[in-house]
Amino acid sequence: MGRSIFFLVSALAIIGSVGHAAVVEYTFEVADLTITRLCQSKAVPAVNGTVPGPTVKVKEGDTLKVHVINKSPYNMTIHWHGVFQLLSCWADGPNMITQCPIRPGKTYTYRFNITGQEGTLWWHAHVSVHRATVYGALVIRPRAGPKAYPFPKPYKEIPILLGEWWTADVVAVDNQAFLSGNAPNVSDAYTINGLPGDLYNCSHKDIFKLEVEQGKTYMLRIINAALGNQLFFKVAGHSLTVVAVDASYTKPYKTDVVVIAPGQTVDALLVADAPPARYYMAAQPYISTALPPPPFDNTTTTGIVQYKFTTPSSQYVLPTMPSFFDTVLAENFYTNLTSLIRPGDPTVPLQVDERITIVYGFGIAPCQPAQLLCNQTAGALAACMNNVSFQSPRAMSLLEAHFNGVGGIYTSDFPSRSPVTFDYTNATAGLTASLMPQLMFTAKGTKVTKLKYNSTVEIVLQNTAVLGIENHPMHLHGFNFFVLAQGFGNYDATTAVKSYNLVDPQVRNTLGVPTGGWAVIRFIANNPGVWILHCHLDAHLSVGLATAFEVENGPTPETTLPPPPWDLPRC
Repeated sequence: MGRSIFFLVSALAIIGSVGHAAVVEYTFEVADLTITRLCQSKAVPAVNGTVPGPTVKVKEGDTLKVHVINKSPYNMTIHWHGVFQLLSCWADGPNMITQCPIRPGKTYTYRFNITGQEGTLWWHAHVSVHRATVYGALVIRPRAGPKAYPFPKPYKEIPILLGEWWTADVVAVDNQAFLSGNAPNVSDAYTINGLPGDLYNCSHKDIFKLEVEQGKTYMLRIINAALGNQLFFKVAGHSLTVVAVDASYTKPYKTDVVVIAPGQTVDALLVADAPPARYYMAAQPYISTALPPPPFDNTTTTGIVQYKFTTPSSQYVLPTMPSFFDTVLAENFYTNLTSLIRPGDPTVPLQVDERITIVYGFGIAPCQPAQLLCNQTAGALAACMNNVSFQSPRAMSLLEAHFNGVGGIYTSDFPSRSPVTFDYTNATAGLTASLMPQLMFTAKGTKVTKLKYNSTVEIVLQNTAVLGIENHPMHLHGFNFFVLAQGFGNYDATTAVKSYNLVDPQVRNTLGVPTGGWAVIRFIANNPGVWILHCHLDAHLSVGLATAFEVENGPTPETTLPPPPWDLPRC
């Protein structure tokens, strides 16, 4: 760990309470940490001297205060991924959306209440690519404790954070991609709880180990913190029972493989009922792009599930992993999940006030001034939604401009549908000479959609095959949403509506929209502020695969966004 006090203030006990709720405080010191992986050492930004950073533990209804001290050389923000941030949009964390960054040498305290949520979420940096090492688990237990779980109380709960590792400096990799206008280089390894596992060079000791006892049940709180890959996760010799996704309970779903996209979480029960031995857990990429795929990291990270009292000579048991390209398996997993509806849980709103169709994918945008290696004639790779490639503001965050009525930062005219209708998921159909410019070329813009408070919003997310086709994990800040339906090809309202699950659809904050397909989500805009919707593949966000929603205040003080905190960072 390398630090004498290991920041004792980083995990202060509960210091105050009102009724049954409590104030829980942590201090995050972000500073460079030298780590040796894959035979090489490098300095990375890390929280409190560890990668992953500390697991934040709270109960539903608690108020969380996290003091962030930025001693790194980089701008920094922390996003509390999946937390509703009811009336606390200022604490959401995305850079230049709800706040300006915390500059090197500066501090900021995130303050928010966790209301109506239980399960596994996580936190991560939301500036550049720093979430490659600045991330950690956020565990929200029921107010009544584990006895209130809608499944048998597990013997132990273990965060399993899946990540990536680059031998090169990840910021340099990202900067080089910007300069060239191309996608960044792929990672060199995957990790489980920051460790690559013994299938990599110089990594025999860098492997996560979980000791289990025969007959006991363990809850794995699985988080995909990777920047660029969906992942298959398995434990040799064991099945898993999924009981929650994105901090929303599901009907128990038994499976031998978990499929998890960047940003998503899965709570899965593992029963230690195999013959006592040492079993590998493993994760490797799920590649959803059409064949032949672009270059990708085709390695496998491993951890060990070791039964107590197992003899040192016992052999390791390896899991049989799926094909990297097993889209059928992935979609079966994603579509077979349904919600566990308990008394008082939100149900699907049946009356829709706002309907939006977002057609998104890749295109070409003019080179920006700093892109010295960009093809000045052809342009640079860009991503877009309804032919708008999202441009983050530079002078002021969107939320500050919204709250103070400052013009010139953004416009509230994001198109509610694509300007061009075509055969979206066919890589060649419809790309006529007359349509090509409209489909291929996009412009940067900071356009948002204004929503009335408490309106019900339905969004059709439609993939395209322009310049590539793949599964995009779309993350909505500030809300959970119901996943009503999903499928391959082009969305057709007449047939799709017949397949809508309005009874027990899975509830998510991050959804992997099927490769060459579509999905329909629905949510209630009952949280005033500015909330970004974006692809959680970092390379795609950086080239514009995002938009934002401007949710108006409600009619009462209790439904009105308060002013910003006094210490909100300034640009």
